Amino acid sequence: MGAEPTEKSNREVNTEKSPTGWGVRHTQALLLFLCLLMAYALRVNMSVGIVAMTDRNSSNPDFEEFSWNEKTKGVVLSSFFWGYVFTQIPAGQLAQRFGPKILLLISIGTCSALAVLTPIVATYGGWQGLVALRSIQGLSQGFIFPSTHTLLSRWAPVSERGRIGTYCYAGSQFGTVLMLSSSGFLASSSMGWPSIFYISGACGLAWSVLWFFYGGNSPAEYKRISQEEKEFIQTSLGSTDHKKIVTPWKAMLTSAPMIALIIVHSAHNWGFWTLLTEMPAYMKNVLDLDIKKNALLSALPYFCMWIASMVLSPISDYITNKGILSTEASRKVFNSIGLWGPMCALLGLAYVPKGSVELAVALLTTAVGINAATYLGFQVNHIDLAPNHAGTMMGITNCAANIMSFLAPLVVGFVLDDAKNPDQWKIVFFISAAIYFFGNLQFVIFGKAEKQWWNNSTKGKDAEEPQRRPSIAEAQY
Repeated sequence: MGAEPTEKSNREVNTEKSPTGWGVRHTQALLLFLCLLMAYALRVNMSVGIVAMTDRNSSNPDFEEFSWNEKTKGVVLSSFFWGYVFTQIPAGQLAQRFGPKILLLISIGTCSALAVLTPIVATYGGWQGLVALRSIQGLSQGFIFPSTHTLLSRWAPVSERGRIGTYCYAGSQFGTVLMLSSSGFLASSSMGWPSIFYISGACGLAWSVLWFFYGGNSPAEYKRISQEEKEFIQTSLGSTDHKKIVTPWKAMLTSAPMIALIIVHSAHNWGFWTLLTEMPAYMKNVLDLDIKKNALLSALPYFCMWIASMVLSPISDYITNKGILSTEASRKVFNSIGLWGPMCALLGLAYVPKGSVELAVALLTTAVGINAATYLGFQVNHIDLAPNHAGTMMGITNCAANIMSFLAPLVVGFVLDDAKNPDQWKIVFFISAAIYFFGNLQFVIFGKAEKQWWNNSTKGKDAEEPQRRPSIAEAQY
């Protein structure tokens, strides 16, 4: 009985006819793709950069190398997330009340400017100064995901939600690919390892200029959008005065689907960031790959992840729009592919012989590449549950998840007394595989995809009314 509204809504949800041609919503999606490209380039530049900065066999003796041990490098790599977690929840509230455009502009602009200053800070401030700088970069980037989710909840029609959302978030993989694949060459160039930070920072500042002129908070506020496209988006999503929305904190934080979302997001981040921050070190120390090959092969899994997201997103929209699977079933199937697939690959990686470079790279590529399916699982589930609060919800789940993001490199640093020891890396892979398994299992059991009753809490109404079953009208997106 309880499933009937959900099943009906899943089959009625996508009947509107979209305007033909390139629209403003596509421009916003492209800009968000580039935003996340730059955000991740600015995050992961340190993953390969720190390898070059501490390489005593560097081909560029004109640039300073640092004698940092694995624990110190783990602290540097994790420090980004120390600041990152603190702005997540406030960012969701600010994006909801004042609009996400200005927050994204400040976020990328600040982080980019600090990237340009990284070589100077590292040279004169040592690892302590670098930790402080990376923490501030994390603080600035804390606005990105809540703001992006808020923008998607206002710009992405229901029939295009999976596709547009995935295309935007695919920028994170593409940025990772570009940064990891180019960092080795930049570090070996005449400009040395500082060029990694100079170039990524300059590109981020260029994006900020584009966003200032072409970004928009919502269709209602965008002056150059056609009436046809505006009506299409607003008819699909409904019209809401976002300034009157009241966050139903108690209802939200005690909701079983929301708790499941927090846990699965945390599990995802543990595995994802363990691989992202530590893969260059694994390839260098265990697989004995030089920095150029290290950078290219480190980028390969994220290139495959980007390709997979482009392939899977239209499939997801098709099977839900045609009623082949309910939205909830689709979210759980794709999320299981995205977490349990990498779990199996990591278990296999733990038993790869030291000399089997090709097999190790293939399993790493599988572990990261197939993770793209989560963009069609838990990553868009916030908007399914409560589009009016999507930014705040993303802030909450991303805050919890990124505690895992800075804990994971620290745990790896303590596990790896000898970074060349495959048995110690085996422990790292076992930990990530176990977290992937249990995180997705509880999402399969407790996750939902229908709009929650507390989505429409507004000023003048009781935001903490007793929980009740949503009607068919409320369950429709």
